[in-house]
Amino acid sequence: MVLALVLFLITYVALLVFPKYRAYIALLSATLFVALGILPITRVPGAVDWNVIMMIAGTMGTVYFFIKSRMPSLMADVIIDKMPNVKWVIIALSLFAGLISAFVDNVATVLMVAPVALVVSHKLRISPISPIIAISIASNLQGAATLVGDTTTILLGKQTGMNFLDFFFYEGRPGLFFIVQIGALMATLVLLIEFRKLTQRVTAQDRTPVTDFFPTLLLGGTVLLLIVASFIPQSQKPDTTNGIICMSLMVIGLVREMIKRSNPLKALRETLAEIDFFTLLLLTGLFVVIAGISEAGVVEEIGKAFARFAGGNVFVAYTMIVWASVLFSAFIDNIPYVATMLPVTAVIASQLGVHPTVMYFGLLVGATLGGNITPIGASANITSLGILRKNGYEVKNWDFMRISIPFTLLAVLTGYVLVWLFWGMGA
Repeated sequence: MVLALVLFLITYVALLVFPKYRAYIALLSATLFVALGILPITRVPGAVDWNVIMMIAGTMGTVYFFIKSRMPSLMADVIIDKMPNVKWVIIALSLFAGLISAFVDNVATVLMVAPVALVVSHKLRISPISPIIAISIASNLQGAATLVGDTTTILLGKQTGMNFLDFFFYEGRPGLFFIVQIGALMATLVLLIEFRKLTQRVTAQDRTPVTDFFPTLLLGGTVLLLIVASFIPQSQKPDTTNGIICMSLMVIGLVREMIKRSNPLKALRETLAEIDFFTLLLLTGLFVVIAGISEAGVVEEIGKAFARFAGGNVFVAYTMIVWASVLFSAFIDNIPYVATMLPVTAVIASQLGVHPTVMYFGLLVGATLGGNITPIGASANITSLGILRKNGYEVKNWDFMRISIPFTLLAVLTGYVLVWLFWGMGA
């Protein structure tokens, strides 16, 4: 157990210090867990959740086709045409980014919507810094709303067996979707105050031409099939059902793209280039590492220690999980954090004799919504600042955090209260 714990701590420190090499660090650590005999090699294939890997890869490919069709840009144009002034354009774009981000990766969402904000800002002669920050933090906030909204929610689905519809209503109570939406509405008050002076009127935009609607059907089909699959009892479908759905629709889009193009191999290379294999390798390594520390009993002991520290009080434990997650996720990537903490959270709930959902939801509220506080807390934030830098705008930490801190704290506080009201009362 001591060897496993030391190796895990070294791995985690290395993940923080060398972010560019995280995937290789995770894979090297996984190899050491096996080579040192902590995790039997026969357990490795079962340790990796292939359903999660396939879901992420398939969704990334389909989102690429969706972005390439320019449909998101057209949708943004329609929103702009309906807004009376600059303030409401920015609010609408942030809410629009949030809506897309509930079904599409956060980084992809920023890449879709930020260029629209740049064009609008240029036409209205205002700085695009605040509008793009608003889009970024709104997209991060909504990542926890659905099963396919973020890698962390896919990991939660794997841990709990939750399906797509469970994120809306779970065991007869409101799920994360509604908790996140209420949190988003409350956090939007911060944006309304921030942009209250931007009352310039806007003129109608030229609408982006879209001639290919098939990618939109693919993305909608993915969501629809995930919903349909959620009605099939778990015992009557493969464990990789969701992954097969996401991969199958991505392959359909890929085959169609290859047929359309004069150079099919180039189409294949371009599509594969849009799949974040770095994240997939990172998760693969982390799955093995977490299986290793679980095999050694480390997860069990951490959970027990946490429960003892909380004094056996469920509310204290819940509060610690939420706000510790906010703190950690402000500075570190929430994917390895959530992947590590989900099994620990299960042990904490078991030790306290409480329904684990209150702890799971608290973890997601803190880790996913909390990543918004700093510019480095989420990949979408880093991406948005990169877009601004590329266009000649340097963003100071305070410029980002004066918006992100109140936005995030209000969203997390709302989620913290609602999760406890829906799931913690009477625990």
